[in-house]
Amino acid sequence: MQIRRGLTLALAALTAGLLTGAVPGHARAAAAQTATPLPLNTVADVVSAGDRVFVSGGSSATDVVVTSATGTVVGTLSGLPGPTDLLLSADRRTLYVALPTANAIAAFDTGSLLESARYDTGAGECPSSLALTGRYLWFGYGCDQWGGNIGQIDLGRQPARLTTGMATTQDFYGAPLLTAASQNRSVLLAGQMSLSPASVYAYAIGTGGTLTLLRANDWTAIGSNLQDIALDPTGTTLYTAAGAPYEVQAFPFADITTPSAIFPTGAYPAAVEPSRDGTRIAAAADTSYLFVYRPDGTELTRFVLGGGELSRGGLAWSPNGARLYALSYDWTGRNQATLHVLPVPAG
Repeated sequence: MQIRRGLTLALAALTAGLLTGAVPGHARAAAAQTATPLPLNTVADVVSAGDRVFVSGGSSATDVVVTSATGTVVGTLSGLPGPTDLLLSADRRTLYVALPTANAIAAFDTGSLLESARYDTGAGECPSSLALTGRYLWFGYGCDQWGGNIGQIDLGRQPARLTTGMATTQDFYGAPLLTAASQNRSVLLAGQMSLSPASVYAYAIGTGGTLTLLRANDWTAIGSNLQDIALDPTGTTLYTAAGAPYEVQAFPFADITTPSAIFPTGAYPAAVEPSRDGTRIAAAADTSYLFVYRPDGTELTRFVLGGGELSRGGLAWSPNGARLYALSYDWTGRNQATLHVLPVPAG
């Protein structure tokens, strides 16, 4: 996980008067929020199954922490070698956990919290990013420079079938960042990490789970130092958060050339996450405000996270869209990870 060091914003700054005019837009007063210290030194990802929230500790950790919907710690999935990216099944009954240090992906029942399966990724070593389209569980993998690629686990087969090296027309510097659309099983988006300018690749998923490259972005359109990507539920719009420019950008999936909307965040955008219905976009920078926008770029509300910096990609919506979850990490010596629970007013 990449952490950019900067000035920590004080929680006391969360007042409508202090926030007015920080960046363009007219903000509605933010609702009260809570912050829960986690039994983790670092954090990598967060997902919400509704009544339970899961937070992974990252490649140097061994735990996934489980909290209630309001952020109270209720359990731990322990003994996991380096849990990083998290992914929920469509019915939210299964949690998939990427274990890059073990070359594996684990599956847990979100009700019982018991491990239900573990998939050895074999030649697809260091699986670090996950996406799901129907029966196909996709993973971005790669331990070495220019050793990245895309793998697939066909969950519809018994036993599940593994295929690696599915990106045949381009190279990835490291494990690509993947995302899929919840209502469209025919598209997949991959992001090129750790390079400037950044790149994203749009794929079509064909019969039998084949992967065909459709297009990449225009040169420099995405910016530099890609941190996070997302797709709207229908797969028609993609979102990117890169270190520069200082805004999250939206692009048509069919033409990744000119942004269709922008979402100002301040310096170093770190995360973007559309709500489950696609009507609200959460966007944030690592040392700045967390914003909620409409898809056209109209600001709805904003928050300030106290006690650390937002982790890359560390945002998740509750399934009903009533809450946002954000992860921060205090790098100043306390080594404290925090889960922020943010009640979001209806857009």
